[in-house]
Amino acid sequence: MTRLLVPQRPTKEEIALLPPFAGLGLAQIHLLKTPAQFEMAQREIEHAGLVGFDTESKPTFARGELASGPHVVQFALREQAFVVRVDDSAAREFIKRIVESKDVVKVGFGLESDRAALLGKLGASIRPVVDLADALRKTGFRHQLGAKAAVAMVLGRRLQKSRSVTTSNWARQTLLPKQLLYAANDAYAALAVFEALGLHLLPAPAATPLESASTPD
Repeated sequence: MTRLLVPQRPTKEEIALLPPFAGLGLAQIHLLKTPAQFEMAQREIEHAGLVGFDTESKPTFARGELASGPHVVQFALREQAFVVRVDDSAAREFIKRIVESKDVVKVGFGLESDRAALLGKLGASIRPVVDLADALRKTGFRHQLGAKAAVAMVLGRRLQKSRSVTTSNWARQTLLPKQLLYAANDAYAALAVFEALGLHLLPAPAATPLESASTPD
């Protein structure tokens, strides 16, 4: 039996030398606002049956300030992504339909925090999911990996994750282009890693949930 050789986790310096991850461009990212857009996105996602998934929340800085996220939820397909601001009933209903759909597998990193936030804010339970931290451990990776490290190790690419965007105001009424790119490509990177692993190492995604585990970047 051939033993799978697993690379060591790269350092920050090694990741910085890698070629950039080719993510989605702004023309491929849809900020959903209208009922027609929600219906279109739902059809596309349900047809695919598998999406990269992530959420973004406005950070809390003041002592005693309560977190109120998630403020943004994103779903990524192979050639497009859908970004939704969690700010009205139509958006919330759309998000809940997708995350609770048994016919759509949600793939991401560190989904335990997303589970808790969506349950608290929308009363939505994410199912079924594949948390890539678990999937990577099953293929032999020993360390907890977030999106940046996983993209480096699995795809040999550098995922740009700007701290200034990570900690930006995700509750703002008009999301900035850099926020849209960041949000969409976080979800898209998860899908890309999953598909790379699935092509060589994993069976097709089952219709049953896998346990989640939170991970660092």
